[in-house]
Amino acid sequence: MFQDISVDELIDLKDKNELTVIDVRSPSEYKDATIPGSLNIPFFNDEERAEVGTLYKQVSAQAAKERGLEIISVKLPSFIKEFAEIEGKKAVFCWRGGMRSRTSATVLSLMGIKALRLDGGYRNYRNWVVDKLETVEWKPEAYVLNGFTGTGKTTILHRLSEEGHPILDFEGMANHRGSVFGQIGLEPNNQKKFDSLLFEGIRNVQQSPYVLLEGESKRIGKVIIPDSVLEKKEQGIQVFIELPLEERVLHILEDYQPWEHEQECLEAFMRIKRRIHTPIATQIENDLKSGNYSSAVGLLLEYYYDPLYKHTAEHYTEDRKIIIQAKNLEEAIEIIRERLRVKHDSP
Repeated sequence: MFQDISVDELIDLKDKNELTVIDVRSPSEYKDATIPGSLNIPFFNDEERAEVGTLYKQVSAQAAKERGLEIISVKLPSFIKEFAEIEGKKAVFCWRGGMRSRTSATVLSLMGIKALRLDGGYRNYRNWVVDKLETVEWKPEAYVLNGFTGTGKTTILHRLSEEGHPILDFEGMANHRGSVFGQIGLEPNNQKKFDSLLFEGIRNVQQSPYVLLEGESKRIGKVIIPDSVLEKKEQGIQVFIELPLEERVLHILEDYQPWEHEQECLEAFMRIKRRIHTPIATQIENDLKSGNYSSAVGLLLEYYYDPLYKHTAEHYTEDRKIIIQAKNLEEAIEIIRERLRVKHDSP
């Protein structure tokens, strides 16, 4: 009544905009990680899934199936209607290609709505992504943005992306800014979601002559950048951006808005306080408590972050290194833009 489809076939059709991918897992599963670009039409909500799962474990598989049938039968009209409103080819998936996706595809078929089913479900897709990331080969030349904390590297990436330049935003994929203060005001992504977004991003830039990315370390928050990606980053052209300290302080205040997250900022600082010379650490703590954020950020840069990154440029040969000295972010963006235009005739 329905046809199974492999991960490769699903991705190929999705790339061609010939397929709408629909995740029929619960909202919390969908939020945790999904196939990028998929819609969520849940077979069970979170509470219903928990109830059926408990019956399966504590009573029997048959009891779980019967309760699942009771739940979905009430919701079938609205469930089918949501699918009917989506035009074109559709494919459904659940966790491992089991009851939820099989039942969804079967019921839809009975109502004249054709829906393919992803063989092996999300678990199969997850394994596929991990395997691909281990062996991925990049075609574009990488331009890696480096610089002291507060140089505005992420802002530069976003600005250039808006102009049509290809980028890979690792911090955006991780939903973390990559420092001890990096998750303030954010909800960081897990490894599964990060890997999916990363591989999707790499595939999207494969036909470009170059790609811009940020010189991240191996770990961003709780996620790890795969070795194959780190290797490509290390082989790229390293762009070192130098801005005045006062400009960097302004960028950090704009990005983090510490006055909106006073307690989180203080808690994050306490995790690194012992690594900073005691009188300076005391001053930073007092500044954070009194709301003197410009002073606190300036001291953190001068006495903690800058020394950590001071020797980064020394690891690269001159032929792979570009140093950009600018008065402000706008000037730095213009210099990078012009270099790319000259070499790649880019927008």
